[in-house]
Amino acid sequence: MDTGIALVIAAALIALGLVAFARLRPSSGTAPTQGIDADVLTVAIRGGVEAEVRRAMTESQQAAAQRTEAMFRSQSELIGQQINSLSGAVTSLKDSYEQEKGTVSQLAQQLSVLQTSTTSLANALKSPTARGSWGENQLRNVIQLAGMEPYCDYDEQFTGGEAERNQRPDVVIRLPNGAFLAVDAKAPLAAYQRMQDETDPARKDLELKAHVKAIRDHVKALADKRYWEQFPSAPDFVVMFIPGEGFVSDAMRHDPALLEEAMRSRVLIASPVNLLALLLAVAKGWQAHSVAEHAARVATLGEELYKRVGTVLDKVSRMGSGLKTATTAFNEMVGSIEGRMLVTLREFKGLGVVQADDIATPPTIDLVGRELTAPEASAGELGSVDDL
Repeated sequence: MDTGIALVIAAALIALGLVAFARLRPSSGTAPTQGIDADVLTVAIRGGVEAEVRRAMTESQQAAAQRTEAMFRSQSELIGQQINSLSGAVTSLKDSYEQEKGTVSQLAQQLSVLQTSTTSLANALKSPTARGSWGENQLRNVIQLAGMEPYCDYDEQFTGGEAERNQRPDVVIRLPNGAFLAVDAKAPLAAYQRMQDETDPARKDLELKAHVKAIRDHVKALADKRYWEQFPSAPDFVVMFIPGEGFVSDAMRHDPALLEEAMRSRVLIASPVNLLALLLAVAKGWQAHSVAEHAARVATLGEELYKRVGTVLDKVSRMGSGLKTATTAFNEMVGSIEGRMLVTLREFKGLGVVQADDIATPPTIDLVGRELTAPEASAGELGSVDDL
């Protein structure tokens, strides 16, 4: 409660107490004396109290209004800041949404193109001819990736023995030791594609069994061709390349004995990763072979170069000796000219026969060629002149 109101109420209570006391005081029988008019005092006090209460209430209302206005102003500023922050966040979210929308749209287009390409590839692979071409292209890609293309002969350039015109591997890979490695690309995908299209687990299992049987039939056909008997020093197996990791792994999981049976038939079933590892190993062998061949050639060239350098040094020594001899002969000639010929010529000038200027004496050569002192420059150390 406001302090002013409390004081007014307290004063009013005191005044009312006095009035009540005056009214309750007994008369003494003497003449009445002039006292306080209680009614007037009550009215006056009531008016003062009411005025003071109205003033206090007005001040309280004004103070409350000011506090409320300040609170509303503070809240308005805070709400304005929050609205601005929210507006910025919404704008940023909108921009991000537009960017993501564009990215999602591009991704949807790419997925549509990829789906179309996948569908086209799946439809194309339903043809045995298309599957064969795709397998051969995959085989070429693996060979190029391994860097083995210079050492491979494709079936366009190669035929087996003359009596084996039907024995044509897709690729014959030459090995560093003179042996050969036959590779056939097979793509038994008909049953595998049907298996992927099936939704019934039982039907999928039947198609997967058919896929395994197709691979086993190809293994038997390759084993019957006996490629290893057509080449001297050929490996004892032929590589059956299947151009898909899933085609091989699913078949191996369904029938773990398939790989062992193929190896007993001298057929190595290879996926792209397995064939790449095999070809990289062969490529390393070719690199080692090339380094060995080059090392022998470099050793021969180094020995020959060493002898030729010795011959050149021998000629340099001879040239230095010749220069030294020529310099000595030149200096001796200059001494002879200066000590004999010019003395006689000066006598002609003394007799007045010649009026020309004195003849200048040619200078001698004081420079001496540097001799080779290295032990390799000694005669016969590196080679002879005839070796050059």
